[in-house]
Amino acid sequence: MTPHSTPDTGQCPAHIPTPPPPPAGPLPIYGPAFNADPHATYRQLRTQGPIAPVEISPGVYGYLAVTYRAALYLLQNTQTRFAKDPRRWEALRRGQVPADSPALMMMQPRDNALWKDGPEHARLRHAIISSLVRVDTHALVATVRQIADQLISAFAADGQADLVAQYADPLPMLTMIEMFGCPPALGRRIVVAVTRLFDADADGVQANAELEAACLELTRLKRAAPGRDVTTYLIAAGLSDAEMVQTILLVIGAGSTPSSNLIMNSLRLIITDHRFAGTVHTGVKPLSDALDEVLWHTPPVSNYSPLYAVGQQWYENVFLQEGFPVLVSFAAANSDPALPFAPGARAGNRGHLAFSAGVHMCPAPDLARIIAETALECAVDRLGDLTLAVDPGQLTARPATFHAGLTALPVRFQPDTHLPAPERR
Repeated sequence: MTPHSTPDTGQCPAHIPTPPPPPAGPLPIYGPAFNADPHATYRQLRTQGPIAPVEISPGVYGYLAVTYRAALYLLQNTQTRFAKDPRRWEALRRGQVPADSPALMMMQPRDNALWKDGPEHARLRHAIISSLVRVDTHALVATVRQIADQLISAFAADGQADLVAQYADPLPMLTMIEMFGCPPALGRRIVVAVTRLFDADADGVQANAELEAACLELTRLKRAAPGRDVTTYLIAAGLSDAEMVQTILLVIGAGSTPSSNLIMNSLRLIITDHRFAGTVHTGVKPLSDALDEVLWHTPPVSNYSPLYAVGQQWYENVFLQEGFPVLVSFAAANSDPALPFAPGARAGNRGHLAFSAGVHMCPAPDLARIIAETALECAVDRLGDLTLAVDPGQLTARPATFHAGLTALPVRFQPDTHLPAPERR
């Protein structure tokens, strides 16, 4: 069952437009070719319409919004024309989604705000916002700086490093561990599992089980010994154990891998793009401009926010069949050629959809920017003469179905041989 099947609406044909001829087949948004150049697929999909049928993972079908206008329409009409509840997913109800599907691990029903509608969504979202608003942003900056300095000190004397494995990946992970009052070993288990889910690998089932077990362990730990941390604040908001597990999973998932992607993609831009290389060191361009550029062109979460049409609908001559997930391509929307300004001229423009929009918008975009911008400041301040150690064409992308990141970012820089040994965390 593919999303361009001709519908039987039960309504008078005179009042329903005739569906356009379906494309030859839904384009895949997974696999080596897509990972190597997702924007080529987005351009091809736009020729079919603002929302086009896609294959999300092998045998899993849905739609993808690939224009800015369509993405905003979906996000701003969530809970009226579109619902978040995955129980509306027809293939899932029929048992047609493989149990080991990478898409299932990222799109299955969970007891957290992301997958709820109406009052339940409002209650769970309020618990998240009321907990995150208690985070001391000055203390957060200090925490990120301390973690960044320790990570950099571990390789600063070498004159070379992989800024993904040695910096961009661990920094948000260690920051989230601090925010949630999580013992380091337990925190690492949580974030490693989250990363595996985002990568949409075949071991998603095992990663999901390990993640849920670790989140439950953290919940029980904090119920027994509360602290001044986000986990304790969520417990105080009245969430059950099941809701705590899925809410911790949601917030840490949103704050770790996407933040890593934002940091690594911004570092890549600063190092390789003539508009930024050197200018952020001299203060000609602020780091916030580099962040804005990345949030527009390479948003950390590329395709996500599954929605389900409430009743059969049309959007700009595209028929949206009920029961199929409709994903939003934040990457395609932000790069839509119909936007009234050119790529590279977006500094200071926060109109991008990298943090989503509508009632399910990211509840703490400012915290995400604080973590990323502080991480960039520390790297730029301490790593002099920073250059890429390989040809840009040799950089490889992580699986790009749901997020936009690199497997490695090898760099060279002026070594600092006058450093004290880094403290152990």
